[in-house]
This record gives sequence, structure tokens and C-alpha cells, in this order.
Amino acid sequence: MKLLLTNFIIAFIWTAVTGNFSFVSLTIGFFLGYAVLHIAGPVIDTDGYTKKFRLVIGLFFYFIKELFVSSIRVAMDVIRPGEFKMHSGVVGVPLDVKTDFQITFLANMISLTPGTLSLDVSEDHKTLFIHCMYIDNDDPDAVRREIKSGMEMKVINTLVNQAEK
Repeated sequence: MKLLLTNFIIAFIWTAVTGNFSFVSLTIGFFLGYAVLHIAGPVIDTDGYTKKFRLVIGLFFYFIKELFVSSIRVAMDVIRPGEFKMHSGVVGVPLDVKTDFQITFLANMISLTPGTLSLDVSEDHKTLFIHCMYIDNDDPDAVRREIKSGMEMKVINTLVNQAEK
């Protein structure tokens, strides 16, 4: 957490030195600060800030890609109403994430993606029930595999593995 603050301080110093107090200049300063902290990481980065930051950015871009792909799929179904391709249903996805925060984070990512909606979590917190508009080939196992190898794996790599270190 100290290095995140240090990164912001470097970004503000960059904007002060350049004399350009804009969002673009602050962003450039932030990434320059990140580069400095990455280079100095072996000496000062005891909590793995640079790796955590890369994982969070990776999760963000993965989610944006999923959001874009699913939005296009739903939009194409809406544009061509006579050719519905959806086969919807409720699918139970066994969870490898453990804490309430991790489950909530995953459920929100799923719900924010068009075509899927998190409905409930089992009493034992081991299964997440989602409504999916597109169960291709009537194969709910394909939906489970896609969620587990996609979003859940990214959440585990970003939140769970880093919290344990």
C-alpha cells in the first residue's frame, strides 16, 4: 500500500515538473512511477506491488474484453429478433473462491456481463447459481468450464493468490 501511495506521489511530481496538470499528464506520471518502482522492485518492493498491479490491470482488460464480446452477442440477437440463438437456463457453478469478498467480486463480474446474471449462492458458499442466456448446444458444463477457466481463474490469480503471499 505504501508503494501505491509512492506511485501517486511520483505522478504528482511529474505533473508539477512538466507544468501540465491534466489527466493525461497524471496518467503518464503514474506509469512512469510504476516503471521506476518496477525497476527498483527487487530492492524496495517487499509486498509485490508491481506484480499485483499487473494482475489487476490484466483482470480489468480481461473483463473489458468479456464485456465487449458478450455485448456484441446480445446486440446481434436483439438486432435480428426472428433468429433468436439463445437457449437460456440456470446453471450451478462450483466455486473455488472462498471468502465473501471473492464470491461477491466474481458474482458482480458475471452480472455486469450482458447475457449472464448471478442469482444466488448456496448455503455452504460452494456453488454460485447463474442465469445464462446462451447455453450453447444445451451444454451447461460448457458454461461452467467457461466461467471457471475464465473469470474465476482470473479472480483467483488476482485476489486469492496475492492475498496468500
